Formats: sequence, structure tokens, C-alpha cells
Amino acid sequence: MHKHAQQRPAADCAYDCDVGQRNRIEQREVRVWALPPGSGVEPWHDHFLTLIEVRRTTEVFDTATARFVPRAQAPAYYLSTLSSTKVTAREFARLVRKHWSIENSLHHVLDTTMAEDASRIRRNPGVFACLRQLALNLLRGNGERNISQALYRNALSLDKVLNYAGIWEK
Repeated sequence: MHKHAQQRPAADCAYDCDVGQRNRIEQREVRVWALPPGSGVEPWHDHFLTLIEVRRTTEVFDTATARFVPRAQAPAYYLSTLSSTKVTAREFARLVRKHWSIENSLHHVLDTTMAEDASRIRRNPGVFACLRQLALNLLRGNGERNISQALYRNALSLDKVLNYAGIWEK
């Protein structure tokens, strides 16, 4: 697919920069190409209407040298069934960022605060995965922003857990 991007100019481009997020500067350039029918080798490839390229350049603050150090990343490519004539490159950039917010807000929290990847449960691991999801949804549904602190507070007092909305029907 990236050969398609190299052979033709992009139909639309967008640039975005986040400054100061977690001691880093992240720049993103998004380019979009309309895919003509027959672009792929399989018949189902015709469902994809748009090729999206995201180039990220990140500068991370190094406290030892008190400077920002550049860190380049390989471009990421996405396929979409949305038409590039109806959706702009800026909107595609927002959709890609929204997709990664799911990764950051769900999978990262499950792994870091609930140690899901380190779990040694071998019998019915899906049951415990559902319980972790239930606990996370219960905490978030009750307005908890810091899941790690909420788990600690609730471990110290079962009364807090029992007072959450969604536990008991009143």
C-alpha cells in the first residue's frame, strides 16, 4: 500500500503538534489518498476507499542534558472504508488519535493497575478478565479518574465499594 502513496501526490494533508504532553513534543503529519477500485489483490480490498499515512516525530525531554532529544518513528498506514472526498485529513487524524485513546484508557490501565498481562491465571482466564473489566467500568462509571488510587482506597474500605452506584438497586 505504501507504494501507492509514493506514486501519487496526496489528496489532502494535515499537520498537528502537541507541546508539553508528558515532557515531549509530538508532531504528526497526516496524508490521505483515495484508493481506486482494483487497488488490492483480493476482491475484498475494494471495500477500502482511503489510504491514510501518519508520520510522527517526537522530541522527548532528557533531564540529564536538559534538552529535547528527537525520536523518529516509521510511518503508520491505515485503511478506511470512509471516502476521502467526504472526510478531511484533519478528521482522519482525529479518528486515529481517538483510536489510540482507547488503547491508553483501557488496555494500558488494565495492564499497569490491574497487572492483566502478568496474570498467572490459567483456568478460565476470561472470567477474571471480565471481572477486571467490570471493576474498571464500575470505577469509571462512578467518576473515578485515577484508577490506581481508587483501587487502593477501596481495598482499605469495602463500604466505599458497596456505596458505588450500580452495586445495589435501591
